[in-house]
Amino acid sequence: MTVQQMTVQQRIAARVAPHIPRGAVVNLGIGIPTLVADHLPAGTAHLQTENGLLGVGPTPGPGEIDPDLVHAGKLPVTARPGASYFASSASFGMIRGGHVEVAVLGALQIDARGRIANWALPGKPVLGVGGAMDLLVGARTVIVATTHTAKDGTPKIVADATFPLTAQRPVDLVVTEAATFAVTPGGLELVDIADDHDLAWIRTHTAAPFR
Repeated sequence: MTVQQMTVQQRIAARVAPHIPRGAVVNLGIGIPTLVADHLPAGTAHLQTENGLLGVGPTPGPGEIDPDLVHAGKLPVTARPGASYFASSASFGMIRGGHVEVAVLGALQIDARGRIANWALPGKPVLGVGGAMDLLVGARTVIVATTHTAKDGTPKIVADATFPLTAQRPVDLVVTEAATFAVTPGGLELVDIADDHDLAWIRTHTAAPFR
């Protein structure tokens, strides 16, 4: 599949993949983050899901779906050879104990300090924070994979979040279809611009200061 054939979500996932260290234990959150599995070469990382599987493989193709094999978002996954299965409590023990090296999470908003809101929209039904709060606190590195703007075109990267924050811990990297920002003690730092975007577009569609 060429870049031109990819959906925006797939392009974001492909842009996250190079930031995954070889051999790392990685948790992929619900939504765009789950697509990262399809862009990692076999053996790159050990993918973990909080419902109790270490060794998640790419999205199953036609005829490969096992209804008993799903990730935390309840969508079908595959398991790589040597995968292990365990209780959800053990999975969260891995997360809270600092044994997950990288977590990739989606976000509704990211503030100027790199803190994210990804679990509730004001006025909408609250389904729960899930494992995001635990991953933000327990994972050694956190990468956000999200569209640069919301469906209505408003920026997701804002000076101050108006949605409830998931945790006080800032993430380490924010990856969108347009840009990559590192979160530093001095604020957001633009480190990459996608080939089909430019700095003027990013300035117009980013509501938080960055350097």
